[in-house]
Amino acid sequence: MANSVISSSYFISYVFMFIIICFSNYLTTTINGENSEEFSEIILMGRNEKISHLHFYFHDTVSGKNPTAVQIAAPTAKKSGSFFGITMIIDDKLTEGPEPTSKIIGRAQGIYAIAAQEEIGLLMNMNLVFMEGKYNGSTLSVLGRNAVFHPVREMPIVGGSGLFRFARGYALAKTVWFKKSGDALVEYNVSVIHF
Repeated sequence: MANSVISSSYFISYVFMFIIICFSNYLTTTINGENSEEFSEIILMGRNEKISHLHFYFHDTVSGKNPTAVQIAAPTAKKSGSFFGITMIIDDKLTEGPEPTSKIIGRAQGIYAIAAQEEIGLLMNMNLVFMEGKYNGSTLSVLGRNAVFHPVREMPIVGGSGLFRFARGYALAKTVWFKKSGDALVEYNVSVIHF
């Protein structure tokens, strides 16, 4: 009788181990229809990720002798009061503080276009190129909507390079001032997850 109890407990242990091994093999073969090696990399990457918070000022200058934002396209059909379709290319400076003489830490390079008909809503497609400190040579890519007259706008960070490789996160933009000339100073707070 004792031998049969021991045998049945061993049997249950072996069956349990067999089920675990089979289930483990199933998980390593496919997780949500994807190859498990990709899933393992995602888990591994998650362990090494960092979050960085960046704060800087974006100087968009459309007036004067040396504009940093230049119109490259205009709407073909003019509606009174509508700027829909205007497209600008930019190489705006990013600074530590709001003053124009503040230390330059990078550049915002890319394109924005007025992509909304009912309000001034921009489609932003730009790279934040850092030129100072530990992020020197690294970039963040922003692609999203910027409703410029809202107090705070959130735009997604969709990628990056250098220390921001595999980056994802968001940028909060808040207008400090906007002039009739179209020049603007915008405060940026960026939170980004990266390696």
